[in-house]
Amino acid sequence: MAGENETLLTEFVLMRLTDHPALEIPLFLVFLVIYLITMVGNLGLIVLIWKDPHLHTPMYLFLGSLAFADVCTSSSVAPKMLMNFLSNNHMISKFECMTQFYFFGSSATTECFLLVVMAYDRYVAICNPLLYLGVMSNCLCIQMISVSYVTGFLHSMIHVTLLFRLTFCRSNIIQYFYCEILQLFKISCTDPTVNTFLVVIFSAFIQVFTFLSIIISYTRVLFAILKKKSEKGKSKAFSTCSAHLLSVSLFYGTLFFMYVCPGSEPAESQDKMYSLFYTIIIPLLNPFIYSLRNKEVTGALRRRINK
Repeated sequence: MAGENETLLTEFVLMRLTDHPALEIPLFLVFLVIYLITMVGNLGLIVLIWKDPHLHTPMYLFLGSLAFADVCTSSSVAPKMLMNFLSNNHMISKFECMTQFYFFGSSATTECFLLVVMAYDRYVAICNPLLYLGVMSNCLCIQMISVSYVTGFLHSMIHVTLLFRLTFCRSNIIQYFYCEILQLFKISCTDPTVNTFLVVIFSAFIQVFTFLSIIISYTRVLFAILKKKSEKGKSKAFSTCSAHLLSVSLFYGTLFFMYVCPGSEPAESQDKMYSLFYTIIIPLLNPFIYSLRNKEVTGALRRRINK
């Protein structure tokens, strides 16, 4: 009888970033500017790579794919968050919630594998420069990008499918500004042990596998750089790798605390900061990290402006 009297919930309430109403408009303006800059930066980088023949190389093909993944990450979270700043209705349907997480999870997984193929690209370019054009063919690059995206879509689909086994009949308040999967487990009436176990296992495996692959690639790159006799050659090689290493550090550092160590139970505000940094700030920073010190990108931008 108790089970029959329980009403299954089909809508959730997303929490605000702040409990102070006076801060909502300033925060809306700040995050709106951040979102617009993120879109202009990443989409502009994609268009620039597409339009400029000098950038039709494997490295920039991967960079354009990474920029698109960042667009998907930011767009899966930011629009709903911005709407909630201006609205008193913070409801989100179960279908919208699952959809939001699906695109968020897909882009996150895709980015992990794109960072690996970018590290492999730098490994071939620095350790085997004479074989680079033969090894990193356009066909291979497209295959690697396709595998990254397909893996991202399939990984996210597994978790979304398993979410439908859960029921929600008590609280419908998600203590987050988007539909974060671990927060959904907390308000589930069904035992989410299987879901939690699979999230931790899959996340740990993907992050450890991709991170170790990057470390191995860059260890070999480092030894190759140190063997170079020319100081100019060393400086150029380090400059080429520094942007990618910075992006990898920001990305994996944040994801590690979000999903590999959920049992550490950080403070709620700290947990939100990790998520905010990953979903909003990293997609903003990536196009600038890869572009500002890249002479080929800045040169292509000057050529487009002059035209």
